[in-house]
Amino acid sequence: MTDYELEEAYDIKGPRDAKKLYDDWAATYDSSFGEGWGYIAPREIAAIYKELSDGNEPVLDIGAGTGLLAESMPGMTVDAFDISAEMLAKAEAKGLYRARHVGDLTQPLALDDASYGGVISCGTFTHGHVGPEALPELIRVTRPGALFVCGCIPPVFDGMGFGSTLGLMVARREIAPVDFRDIAIYEEGMTHEHARDRGLVMAFRRL
Repeated sequence: MTDYELEEAYDIKGPRDAKKLYDDWAATYDSSFGEGWGYIAPREIAAIYKELSDGNEPVLDIGAGTGLLAESMPGMTVDAFDISAEMLAKAEAKGLYRARHVGDLTQPLALDDASYGGVISCGTFTHGHVGPEALPELIRVTRPGALFVCGCIPPVFDGMGFGSTLGLMVARREIAPVDFRDIAIYEEGMTHEHARDRGLVMAFRRL
């Protein structure tokens, strides 16, 4: 059982590292990071989804982890997708998801076309994790009008090419123009080194 720091999560190099880190961290993730760091970004992203949603279900929670995002979406039909079976086992114990899928977002998804009315994510599009290469497959598994509400952070948005990828998707009429939202990642009063970090939320619809 391991308690990781955020810097270790940011330093992973690809899917194999991600699986090992999150499998090891699963048992204590909610207490050591979710509670210990005052991690409120999942709540903020859920609030944006509920604000913008127009019956956009079922929802696919990518990088779902232990279900911190789905905890703020009671009453909605949500499926989980994550690279870590151990993290999803913790989510299963909470009874949050209709279904749970273990897989790698950088590879073709074993999900049917047009299966979902929306996609949510928090802490997935970040350093060392998943970049915009995942978006075409996520478009494939959603239906026209599907709502995407996905968190990112400004250095990752710039460094991993999200801006140009989203711009091309808008130009090609694959998605509607993106509505960007600025959110707090951690609750007020926290004193750790990332306490003042801000999140950039990308909200858009598939055309």
